[in-house]
Parts: sequence; structure tokens; C-alpha cells
Amino acid sequence: MLSSFQVAALQMVSSSLLDDNLDQAEKLIREAAESGCQLVSLPEYFCFMGHKDRDKLAIKESDGSGRIQDFLYKISRKYAIWIIGGTLPIETNDPNRIYNSLLVYGPDGQRITRYDKIHLFSFTKGSESYNEAISIRAGKPEPHVFDAPFGRVGVAVCYDLRFPELFRAMGDIQLLVIPSAFTYTTGQAHWEILLRARAIENQCYVLAPAQGGKHENGRRTWGHSMLITPWGEVQNVLGEGPGCVSGLLDLDYLRKIRENLPALAHRVM
Repeated sequence: MLSSFQVAALQMVSSSLLDDNLDQAEKLIREAAESGCQLVSLPEYFCFMGHKDRDKLAIKESDGSGRIQDFLYKISRKYAIWIIGGTLPIETNDPNRIYNSLLVYGPDGQRITRYDKIHLFSFTKGSESYNEAISIRAGKPEPHVFDAPFGRVGVAVCYDLRFPELFRAMGDIQLLVIPSAFTYTTGQAHWEILLRARAIENQCYVLAPAQGGKHENGRRTWGHSMLITPWGEVQNVLGEGPGCVSGLLDLDYLRKIRENLPALAHRVM
């Protein structure tokens, strides 16, 4: 088994211009790959942040075909890295709704898995209001895990972070990846606390790529993409603006944490 593996969380400030977003994503992916990262995750809505909830319907793709999926396929092959594209709009049988889908590609370009976000965010405070159910259909409510060279990886998206039972149901995982677009208000209050809690209770690394900054549609996202250790320590973080947060998964350290404090083995429910 590998003793270490280098990963990266990419932070973006996506716009309503698909071409610009894909160009920004490729630039950040190239930087991460050239620095030695073997697994790279993009944030939620990396390809598009529209002005209205239903704007994303205009760029929806059928499962397995489309420009955004072609981009992820080609970029993973080009740099021979694992790519987590979180997220893009995949069509449903309802013309007014899409799935908010996370796709994982291996170093050979093969698609490994697809996860459709299951918890749909809503929030209202003063003039600030969000309701993802307007344009998104929730996916099938089940945990999503895939095998990587260093171990098992669980994936979830943004608002999922608030539901710890989802992550507990993933079982023995070495890494959680949670692409997000937390609002500035909720992120400032809860983002880091929730991420550290998920790392501590599951005794695993957490990689959290995020949208981070002021978008052309007026929305402000919290950013603070980070990598967290199984002890709950923030290993690396980026406040706002586009960039890359990278670091090593130390698998020997992870095993030592679990040996010293065998909380997972002590579960009775």
C-alpha cells in the first residue's frame, strides 16, 4: 500500500461564461499536475455560475456526452491524474430540472463514478435567498465511494456536509472530497467547523475545493478551500480568489491516528 499521495483542491470564482470557466479550470489543473498532484478536485459549479437558478439548464448535458464531460475526460488523460469534476448539470426527464452531478475520472480518462447531489440547499435571511430545488432534482439517497490507489474515497457536495449520517454510511474511507460553493454567510459561520468535524469523526483526510469570491451575478462565496488531517487540523487553506490548495495524504499517519484512538473500531451502532 502507498505511504503517501499528493492531492489538490482547486478554488475558482466561476462566471456565466462556460469558455472562461473551463480555461480557468485547465490553468489550475495544469499548475496542480505540474507540482506533482495525483488527484485534483474542482469545486461545485466549476463550469458555470448563472444569474438565475434556471440559467444552468442551457448548458445541461446528457449522461456520458457533452462539452464539459469531454473536457474532464481529456484533461485527466492529458495530465494522467485523477480528476473530480464537482459539479456539472446532467439532464433529467424533467425539462425544468437537472441533476447537480459530480463526476470522477481516472488517469486514463475512464469515468469511474457519478454522484448526483442528494441534499438540496435552501436558505433565507433578509435579502439573501437560495432554493436549489427550483432547478435541481435530488439524486438517489445513498453514500458514494470509489477506490483510488491509496484507499477508498467518499464524495459528497456542499450542503451534504451538514448531514453526518451520509459520511458514516460510507464505512472505512481514507479521504472525503466535498466540492462546494458555500455562501459567504453560511461559510463564515460553519464551513471550517463542519469540515473538521467530518475529518475527526471519520478519522480520514478531507479535501474541500470551493468557490471563493465575488461572482458576476452578485453572489459572494466563502472560499477557504482546504485540506484537513484525520486529527482535524487544517493542513492548508486558501481564503479567497482562484488558486490551488495542495498537500500530502500521509497514510502512515492516518493509520497511527486510528491505532492510537480506535474510535471507528469502538462503534456499536
